[in-house]
Amino acid sequence: MTADTPTTPTRELPPWLARLGRVLTAIEVSIGVAALLLIFGLVLLQAGQRYLPIDGWPWTGELARFCLVWLTFVVAGVLVTNDSHISIEMIDLVPGDRLRRVVRVVSCLIVAAIGVGLCREAWELMDTQGILKSPAMRMPMSWLYAVSIIGFVSVVVRSLLAAFRYAVRGVPEPTYDDVEVPAS
Repeated sequence: MTADTPTTPTRELPPWLARLGRVLTAIEVSIGVAALLLIFGLVLLQAGQRYLPIDGWPWTGELARFCLVWLTFVVAGVLVTNDSHISIEMIDLVPGDRLRRVVRVVSCLIVAAIGVGLCREAWELMDTQGILKSPAMRMPMSWLYAVSIIGFVSVVVRSLLAAFRYAVRGVPEPTYDDVEVPAS
């Protein structure tokens, strides 16, 4: 066995599933970028309205807040896939692959369960709050929750895939790219 040979078997995703994941990630990131650009433009427009001798548009602030909610939830699944979500990485320092694997799988399953609960709640809110309208834009509040469901479903699917990946392939060795090691 050479130094290049991995000790655990590596099982890659089927090409069609990997491609589907890349496409979904691109769609989610595109929605996130569009929301971020819209937030920037709307806040800039709000700031400019303060200095113009015209009445401002109150819907700009409201839409910017809604875009922030959409941005947060739509890219949550991408963060789970990239392992960039909030996590406690102390377990990565514990020796022994088995314990790290179990903790990662359990944590991914907990994230998936929470995502299922959020999906159910967002669906119920979307179903029951359609009669309510936002104050300035008069947008049905069900639209707010409908866009959020995209992110919640993504979190569930990606968490389950991550749990499966950790269970089958193990946990990758921790990288310390963000830690500066002092020179001796």
